[in-house]
Amino acid sequence: MAEEIITPVYCTGVSAQVQKQRAKELGLGRHENAIKYLGQDYEQLRARCLQSGTLFRDEAFPPVPQSLGFKDLGPNSSKTYGIKWKNPRFSLAPQADVLPPSPGDCWLLAAIASLTLNDTLLHRVVPHGQSFQNGYAGIFHFQLWQFGEWVDVVVDDLLPIKDGKLVFVHSAEGNEFWSALLEKAYAKVNGSYESLSGGSTSEGFEDFTGGVTEWYELRKAPSDLYQIILKALERGSLLGCSIDVSAPGPYEATWVGLGKTGRGRQAPGAEARQVSAHQPWQSPAPHSSSEWNSVDPYEREQLRVKMGGRGVLVSGFIPDFMREFTRLEICNLTPDALKRGPFRKWNTTLYEWHLAAGTTFWVNPQFKIRLDETDDPDDYGDRESGCSFVLALMQKHRRRERRFGRDMETIGFAVYELVGQPALHLKRDFFLANASRARSEQFINLREVSTRFRLPPGEYVVVPSTFEPNKEGDFVLRFFSEKSAGTAELDDQIQANLPDEVRSQREIDENFKALFRQLAGETMEISVKELRTILNRIIHLESCRSMVNLMDRDGNGKLGLVEFNILWNRIRNYLSIFRKFDLDKSGSMSAYEMRMAIESAGFKLNKKLYELIITRYSEPDLAVDFDNFVCCLVRLETMFRFFKTLDTDLDGVVTFDLFKWLQLTMFA
Repeated sequence: MAEEIITPVYCTGVSAQVQKQRAKELGLGRHENAIKYLGQDYEQLRARCLQSGTLFRDEAFPPVPQSLGFKDLGPNSSKTYGIKWKNPRFSLAPQADVLPPSPGDCWLLAAIASLTLNDTLLHRVVPHGQSFQNGYAGIFHFQLWQFGEWVDVVVDDLLPIKDGKLVFVHSAEGNEFWSALLEKAYAKVNGSYESLSGGSTSEGFEDFTGGVTEWYELRKAPSDLYQIILKALERGSLLGCSIDVSAPGPYEATWVGLGKTGRGRQAPGAEARQVSAHQPWQSPAPHSSSEWNSVDPYEREQLRVKMGGRGVLVSGFIPDFMREFTRLEICNLTPDALKRGPFRKWNTTLYEWHLAAGTTFWVNPQFKIRLDETDDPDDYGDRESGCSFVLALMQKHRRRERRFGRDMETIGFAVYELVGQPALHLKRDFFLANASRARSEQFINLREVSTRFRLPPGEYVVVPSTFEPNKEGDFVLRFFSEKSAGTAELDDQIQANLPDEVRSQREIDENFKALFRQLAGETMEISVKELRTILNRIIHLESCRSMVNLMDRDGNGKLGLVEFNILWNRIRNYLSIFRKFDLDKSGSMSAYEMRMAIESAGFKLNKKLYELIITRYSEPDLAVDFDNFVCCLVRLETMFRFFKTLDTDLDGVVTFDLFKWLQLTMFA
């Protein structure tokens, strides 16, 4: 039922956004009710293929050069010469090690390999019941987390092959293809295989789990890194570590995934699976080392058993670990991914929005955090008590847009303390008078910027931003707290402070009446065409038609004296406001200037309405010209006045029957 709500054929524009939000509130997009990517239903497509006796071929991601890439792997590239799409017929085996085709794909390789260490997480991504034997129809599906939603992605089994070998991620065994099929699904949602070039393990971790990732450069790691790792393991987090290719030593780009070993907090070791085909790392704490005497005997025996296996290593103590590796990434999982096992769970919240996230700083979305409970005493030792949480700001769809020349924006966020402030969107004066209490470690052009904070109990506001102003895009802010905490989006209350309007001809100046008689002629009414002539070139014909429809109170399709007087005064007022906020005198306003102009006209709107207005009335570069500005404000003011007239009991709610609804929406 929820799925039908989101995709009816008649649902477009604003109504589509409303329907999508309703479907999300009903649970669409959760892992157990994943969105069918591009509307492709795995079960239906598979049944159709089995019935017809044909193999599935994916028209949404066909075996063509464009699916490989757009530049280095684009059509006619020398790097794609000789590549063919083949149909392998071998069993899927998730236990196999996987190898990368090049260092550029190591980030995805590490995430896939780490996934194999946890069967529960693995089969959230790779659903059970798929093989090349039983009920084989050439179709497979995988579930991926994409910016707050789980999507079910269908692929066929044609894989890029060159010289008899898989071109991209492939199994060390050579005849197992589950990892290559998963990579194909990942390439599909990102637009092409080339879009996957370059990245961090954290990105793959998140898209396979829905978690939030922290990064730690081990050369400048926090003093409590050991406690952070233990707490992460208690919460079932995925851990990955890497050696930078520029780091000194006889190593190449080695990536490993870490998983918890032992059953308690006493074990200082962690099991790591080497997923690189390069030289193995040698532990500085061999079997005979005296360091093992400090490890619980049971844990020590278990670790020694595991050390005998291929591709397994042990990092005994934090100093050794920090000396040997360059970076640690911790992916903190959401509660729904930890339904099994005695794990402590994070409290999580997600917010998303569209359009410029870097206009003038204070205009950006603002999110309030209320921290109530401090960490457990053994979590901070001798340090001052506080409330730990992780903030992560993500920009959406940037890999998919690479083919259009768009790449990651430089993003970050700041955190301010709130003392005695109303629960409304903070204005410019607040930020002039208050310094930030904390901020993201850096503004950087990554898909996501995340930082762990530890602040005293209280209320705070988070303000995300792009480094450069007026950058269009879709963004997600996520909040993970160790203890209970409250979050809310700060927004303005919708209201309008509108001037009184004339109600009869007696209130109109005689000079204006004379002008109207001259313009209207014998009919004493102004048509759409006549209005267009009066306003000359500043207003388009369709805009004039819209204004006549909005101002026409007697329903004859023309403007009488009173109606024209009201419209004339509005346009004069709007022109004055437009000139004031068109700061560079370009004949158009930016999204930020548009917001200031709307407020100057007497309107207070929330963030969602501002987004809808910019989407509806701006050009592709987010600029709003005078024609669209006037149309917007005429409609906005008219709708406010309509609502006020209908809200007779002043409770902020009006009820429409179908006729009134159509009358208002079709002819206003």
